[in-house]
Amino acid sequence: MKLFFIFFFSAFLFIGCQQQNVDWSSYGNDLTNQRFSRLDQINSTNVDQLKLAWQYRTGIRGTFQATPIVKDGIMYISMPFNHLIAINAKTGKELWRYEHDRNRDWKLCCGPANRGVAIHGDQIFMGTVDARLISLDAKTGKIIWDINVVENNVLTENIDNLAIDDPNRDKTMSGGTGVGINMAPIVYENKVIVGITGVGYGLHIDDDKNAPLGAVVGVAGRFGRPGFLAAYDIYSGKKIWQFNTIPDQGWEGEMSNYTKDGELLNRDLLYEKENLNNYPDAAQYGGGSAWTTPAIDSDTHTLFFGTGNPSPQMNGESRPGDNLYTVSLVALDANTGKLKWYFQQVPHDLWGYDVASPPVLFHTVHNNKIIPVVGQASKTGWFYIHHRDTGELILKSEAFVPQQNMFAEATEAGTIIYPGILGGSNWSPVSINIDEHLAFISGIHAPIKYTLMEHNDGYKTQRYVKSEPTDDEKWGLLSAINLETGKIQWQHHTEEPLIGGTLSTAGDLIFNGEGNGSFNAFNAKTGELLWTTKIDAGVNAPPITFMIDGKQYIAVVAGGNKIFGFKQGDYVNVYSID
Repeated sequence: MKLFFIFFFSAFLFIGCQQQNVDWSSYGNDLTNQRFSRLDQINSTNVDQLKLAWQYRTGIRGTFQATPIVKDGIMYISMPFNHLIAINAKTGKELWRYEHDRNRDWKLCCGPANRGVAIHGDQIFMGTVDARLISLDAKTGKIIWDINVVENNVLTENIDNLAIDDPNRDKTMSGGTGVGINMAPIVYENKVIVGITGVGYGLHIDDDKNAPLGAVVGVAGRFGRPGFLAAYDIYSGKKIWQFNTIPDQGWEGEMSNYTKDGELLNRDLLYEKENLNNYPDAAQYGGGSAWTTPAIDSDTHTLFFGTGNPSPQMNGESRPGDNLYTVSLVALDANTGKLKWYFQQVPHDLWGYDVASPPVLFHTVHNNKIIPVVGQASKTGWFYIHHRDTGELILKSEAFVPQQNMFAEATEAGTIIYPGILGGSNWSPVSINIDEHLAFISGIHAPIKYTLMEHNDGYKTQRYVKSEPTDDEKWGLLSAINLETGKIQWQHHTEEPLIGGTLSTAGDLIFNGEGNGSFNAFNAKTGELLWTTKIDAGVNAPPITFMIDGKQYIAVVAGGNKIFGFKQGDYVNVYSID
């Protein structure tokens, strides 16, 4: 079977290697989100000769998650708080800089990070932390249009919701349920498509230690709003369609005690059904952020994206039912926004299991037929593969991280679960090497304690759930998953949880970064570490590759990650072989 895929793509391999200039012109390199490049000038035999070609310092230290975009020799990078730079991708010389005039009255939900931009013709598109969608002139950085995707922020939780004896009352709130845009947009047939985030974020509390994630608190009540994904005309910014991640009707779903793939959820369905009458307006606060840049099948005009957890985060008391379409892989008509199908990974989610990693499109063999599929690396620790046309679950991989107490309820004594709210695989995009029929997944092992709490303010009792990291050892796992069998072909253990994503190339290489500043290249077939370098900040963003004047380059940004406690910085590093 592998021979078929090698033969099928051999023409593209020949064309790619003959080109003098090869762009990386969208978040996932193309509409499939495969993050795979046919470039092989840098390969497993010479990657140990890779050297720093140039470095650019942005001047803005902060959680840096962007995928650089390279088009016609120019690199475009969105920085924390949505500042944007255009750089000569060959030399590192700054060409122009856009300084985002953020709405200071807008309360940020989810920190300063932005995951990238989209480019089409002479326009660049970027979603912002203050819930705007902006089009810029790619040649000058001047604003073409600037719209608000929502008009008002939303009610969020606060420290006062915590019990008097909760030690988190003395700490700092670093984020909460709100509205922003974190994803890199995607352009399809004169539409720029983007979604809102933060609508079920929960109350995030800073840890006094420089450790992964302080407490995340989910308070029962009316916090948040429904999320959505929407398409806008690239020339005017006028909205064309909007898909709400919480439907007005039917959001309670089938209310099964099992996931679609047969996992027991331990739900009290009788209590939930009785509680439906108490919360008839639950859908108005429903959550379901759109964290992930969609993938699009241009043959069928089908768009695939993932949705976040319901609101309130981790607390189901005020939102009985399945909370459709949260924690789902969703397929839409890319031209109309109409629902084609959905697959809810975790109904009535109580653990923060967002579908956060972007979906990826490829073909695989099923029942001796080659079929189009969509894959998604989940926070639950499995890689799901679905038929693109129907959503049928074709395959669920082996668990690529350790699992314990999955889908257990929070208790007053505290329940330790892994993977928990961090994942699994978090927002990190996977990459694919279709020749080898492998997916490469950035994994996290981080045990989380879920504790049920109560707070009486003198009038009523407020229940909430908090999730906190334990003192257990945490680490990362880079996994190669066979796409035909779901088996793990190899794994590489890292000191810290992996967040940021991977790059795959035809040179039999996988590139990824670590929170300790290591930037690495592995043999795609065996997992052998072939090359590593060190950057003075966490490498927590996905690498890319491109070619200019016949020379291949590897690029990555390094600015760390505050939530994970990884050192922050402001580096753009580009590597090549002399």
